[in-house]
Parts: sequence; structure tokens; C-alpha cells
Amino acid sequence: MPDVLTIGNALVDVLDHEDDDFLAAHDLVKGSMHLIDHARAEELYESMGPGIEVSGGCAANTAAGVVSFGGTAAFLGKVRDDQLGHVYQHDLSSAGVAVDIPMAPADHPEPTGRCLIMVTPDGERTLNTHLGIAAHVSVDDVDPAVVASAGLVYVEGYLWDMESTKDAIRKALDATAPGARFAFTLSDSFCVDRHHAEFVELAEERIDVLFANEAEITRLYEVDTFDQAIERVRRRRGISFVTCSEKGSVVVENGDTHAVEAHPVERVVDATGAGDLYAAGALYGLSIGADLPTCAQLGSLAAAEIISHLGARPQVSLRELADAAGLP
Repeated sequence: MPDVLTIGNALVDVLDHEDDDFLAAHDLVKGSMHLIDHARAEELYESMGPGIEVSGGCAANTAAGVVSFGGTAAFLGKVRDDQLGHVYQHDLSSAGVAVDIPMAPADHPEPTGRCLIMVTPDGERTLNTHLGIAAHVSVDDVDPAVVASAGLVYVEGYLWDMESTKDAIRKALDATAPGARFAFTLSDSFCVDRHHAEFVELAEERIDVLFANEAEITRLYEVDTFDQAIERVRRRRGISFVTCSEKGSVVVENGDTHAVEAHPVERVVDATGAGDLYAAGALYGLSIGADLPTCAQLGSLAAAEIISHLGARPQVSLRELADAAGLP
């Protein structure tokens, strides 16, 4: 029985350092996530400089973070029976994550998904995602028994971009065990724009633990300022974790609001995965019964580790960092 089951796109991240001129030349919106087709993926990949390739995907990164804290986690996504698919499964398993990844046949027309990530000198990341087979998670891939075994079920909002994966999320929602919590991240402000009405409905009626950043929460509630958004969050059900970059985060439950400072970091190298690892710390904290400010501190600790290097998986033990900081 995992502490946390995460459900999301299984993607191999390809990361490199580029400047703002590169983004402009390729008509990319800095800090956003673009869904691209295979031809566009090939075009951008050929233009990128030397980088690194690592298994990623928001929900899988979160699962790896939970395990690094000492918790247990499982991941559900989809890859193809190809080289990247096997690498992906191995990477997650070696990180200690229980893997429930349906593998499509090798002759399937869609490959294992990949995300091309350009990191600019300010540490901001711009994502270009070719979902490939990752976009084909269906209701048949969701085992109700696996979902029901988890105390927390965490889903990334990016899955809402495909109708078949929407149905899979709904099945996971219905299979969540009584007393377990359903957690959801808004993922990206453009994702909020694409599915605004449905995300509002989810936030108000189905989500027990909501994750968002400043831009996403203001888009969700269609307000002009962060303070207005937090006032609106105070009226929603469940728990809300709202991150504010270097300003820390705000946690709200039943109108009670806690502002938590960001964990200090010497230099921001790559913001990729900051939200994913913040969620890992917060979910781990919830799984052990920590109070909400402590959950946010664990999230900030994990986010600080991840932005200090290239890539979205911890390079040191988050358990050891938490012990050193006096956190559970």
C-alpha cells in the first residue's frame, strides 16, 4: 500500500541551456509548456545544444521525491516497448518507486513521450512536450485496486489535455478509497486556460488537496491579484498549497491561512521540477500526519534542492536534508 499513488505523463526529459534569443527564434513563450507534434519535436531537438536526458514527467518526479523523503510511492503512466520506454521503467524502479506502467507494443505508431526543456540563464524553463504514447492512458490502464490501496492519489493537470485520459482520471477519482485524499496540480497557467470551467468544477467539488502557483490560481479564479485569489481559495473545500517562487508558499484549509518562507538556495540553476518536488514534500508530510506549515516546509526544502541543479529528480537524499533541517 503506497503512501502516494501519482498518475501522469511518462516522459523522458531532454534538457539543455539556451538563451532568450533561442526562444524568440523558435517562437516559444518563456516559462510555459507547449504541446507539440512529432515533426516539431524533431525540429527543436535538432536545434538544441548539448544537454542531458533523464526520465521525468511531473507526477513521476513527485513520486521519486516522496521516496527520497523515506515514504512509499507508486506511479501510473504509459510508455511504449522501445528503448526509452525500458529506460523509463528502469529509472523509476531504481529510484524505489513502484511502477505500474502499461507498455504499448513495439509496433505502436506513437513512441515513448519526451519533453524538450530549454533552461535560460535566469533558471526559468520552457517545456515542449511530445506526449506520444503517454497521451493514451485509458480507463483500461487504471486498476481500481491499485488506486484504492493508496492513502493519497495525486494527478497532474496536464492529463486533462486528452479526452481518454480525462476518463481515466474520473475512474481514479471514483476508485479512491473512503478516507483517502485526492490531490491535483493545475500544472500550468495555459493548461488552466484550456480547461478553465472543468478545473473550477474539480477544485470546488472533487479535489481534496490542490496544488497551484500564483499565475495558475489567479487564472483559475479570474482575478487580478494574488491576494484576491487567496481570498477565493479560503472558500474552497479541502487543502490548498499555493507556491510563490522565492516568496515561499501559502497553505489554506477551512479559511485558515499559513504563509511559509522559501527554503534558501544559493543559486537557481534550473527551475524544472520545482513544483513537482514541492508537491512531493507536501504529500509526504500529509502522509505522516504533519501539520500544514511543516508540510509546506518539506515542500520548500525539496524545491530548493531541485532548483540547485539541472534536472527534476533529487541528487541527494531528501531524508538527510530534512533530518539536518530538523523536519520529520
